[in-house]
Amino acid sequence: MSGTVQLLRNGFVQAVMVSSLFSQLGIWIRNFAVLLFVMEATGGDAFAVSMISVAEYAPMFIFAFIGGVFADRWRPKSTMVRCECLSSLSVFLVFLMFEAGSWRVVFLATLCSSILSQFAQPSGMKLFKNHVREEDAQACMSLLQTLVSVFMVLGPILGTFAYQQFGIEASILATSVCFLSSAAALIFVPSDPKQPKSEADHPSSLFREMADGMSYVFLNKTLLQLSLCFLFVGLGVGLISPLSIFLVTEQLDLPAQALKWITIPYGLGEVIGGIVTFALAARIDPQRFLMIGLLVDGAGIVLTGLSTGLGLTMIAQFFIALLQPAIFVGNNALVIKHTEPGFIGRVTGIRTPLMTGAMLLMMSVAGILKNALSLSMVYALAGLCFFVGFLLILPLCRHKGKPEPSAA
Repeated sequence: MSGTVQLLRNGFVQAVMVSSLFSQLGIWIRNFAVLLFVMEATGGDAFAVSMISVAEYAPMFIFAFIGGVFADRWRPKSTMVRCECLSSLSVFLVFLMFEAGSWRVVFLATLCSSILSQFAQPSGMKLFKNHVREEDAQACMSLLQTLVSVFMVLGPILGTFAYQQFGIEASILATSVCFLSSAAALIFVPSDPKQPKSEADHPSSLFREMADGMSYVFLNKTLLQLSLCFLFVGLGVGLISPLSIFLVTEQLDLPAQALKWITIPYGLGEVIGGIVTFALAARIDPQRFLMIGLLVDGAGIVLTGLSTGLGLTMIAQFFIALLQPAIFVGNNALVIKHTEPGFIGRVTGIRTPLMTGAMLLMMSVAGILKNALSLSMVYALAGLCFFVGFLLILPLCRHKGKPEPSAA
């Protein structure tokens, strides 16, 4: 416990946590204010609402890998500060354009922030690699995951409250202030180490660095296993994400309004899981965290698909959410451990579209599979994806090896 307290007193960790707090607050206010405003402005037009998701997810495919390359080129602290400042500026410009009478520019608030996030996120991983000891990486990842889990529960409430009480203009302006506050908090992060002059002045071509990053992942057995594990987790999550409502109406034979009785234990499990993961991070190896999370979540998903009782479904949802942070924390901690500083951005840039793409692919066919098979069968397939992920990382427990040498 003393190590945990000492970590919380670490100036770097405090600065990153405050920055992440403001960033999460800005993201959730923006997301829900834009969603509710578009719903109201268009009378619930499905195409307009779907374009919000396009603005949020499309940059992950187009810019994630490119952002990872530049994260490896640029100094991470400077990159993150600039990205947060530019996010703040872009949202403020959207506010001014909105005041001029063009309501459709609210989509730009999401698009610009999402693009800049693809440059900031890999730089954030690089910051941890540079400033956090390897044995503390998992605890730091779990601390951030706890913050994300809390906002998964509180974010929709805060975003809805901001829009309903103050309107779209004030919500957009508040988002800009939040991003600017996030950048201000990062000023207290230690300065970036200077790059060797040859690297800074004569970087290789963008495509060469992208190819080097892909080779690095494919030739590093551990990173390849972790990336494939992430892919299968994305496939599993994508299969069940659009189908929760059918659990209530078909499997449990309850009205759609009863969906809240599934989401409440899930949200509670997310928050408790983040806290428990942080408390145990120093005692459990990341590969074991990852394995336990994959097994419990896989079993919980299968059980959810088979359950016909509300109580059992609520318990299964709670345990799925409880162990979900362990999957992301364990996977990210292992990536930091097994990746050299010069490749951390590109490795992160490869993994983000890999998982997101898998999720979106399965979301698009989940309804078709449900109609062709059954709801229970689709949930069984999703659980199987988690078990495949477990089998992929099982060799990591047999040899807790040191980071592999560069394969590039």
